[in-house]
Amino acid sequence: MWVGAGRYRGGEPDAGVESWHAFSFGVHYDPDNVGFGFLIACNEELVAPGAGFDEHPHSDTEIVTWVLDGTLEHRDDQGTAALLGAGDLQRLSAGGGVRHTERNAGPRPLRFLQMWLRPDATGGPPEYTAVTAPVPRGPGLRLLASGAPDDCPAVRLRQRAAALYASRPDGPDACGLPTAAYRYVHVVRGSVHLDHPDGEALLGPGDAARITGQAPVEARTNGPAEYLVWAMDPLL
Repeated sequence: MWVGAGRYRGGEPDAGVESWHAFSFGVHYDPDNVGFGFLIACNEELVAPGAGFDEHPHSDTEIVTWVLDGTLEHRDDQGTAALLGAGDLQRLSAGGGVRHTERNAGPRPLRFLQMWLRPDATGGPPEYTAVTAPVPRGPGLRLLASGAPDDCPAVRLRQRAAALYASRPDGPDACGLPTAAYRYVHVVRGSVHLDHPDGEALLGPGDAARITGQAPVEARTNGPAEYLVWAMDPLL
């Protein structure tokens, strides 16, 4: 189990966009940190009112966005326009190519977590899905997104061997993480204590854990918290 903040600063602070990247991204390249499992990006974005990302292209990428605070406006060249608030989820499957913009459409700072995955196959038409408040406050982990045929997620991914879970407990809670060859835990609020056969770890906001192997792992909170868990099995 690897634990740590492991992030570096990017974005354009002078233009109202501050980014924190967990993996190689943009002009920053580290050959030893290009991804984990199917994840190739995990960026926490802080965007000032009126600021955002101008139109830009993507292809052959699953882009999953979890809004933490504020109002996110999404527009793409497929004619899609959507507004998302805190606790909302969106998935943009770039397919063979799509162009989109993301902006802060509200009066307060916007904060969101954006995660990119490699899809099962390249090409195909772009797809967009948005879900309002798929995870209520309360104990346990809830399935958010998955590509597994037998799962019933809020959002369907074009990656059958990956699943995203979220937990938003209001107080003390304990739950086992899903079993998978690769598990990625990212804390956005509060603190999360991980119990692993190889040791224990305490994660705070912005911290992440990269866990390999099938060993059981328990996540515990002592108060209000919010965290996301990717479970990935590349051999499926």
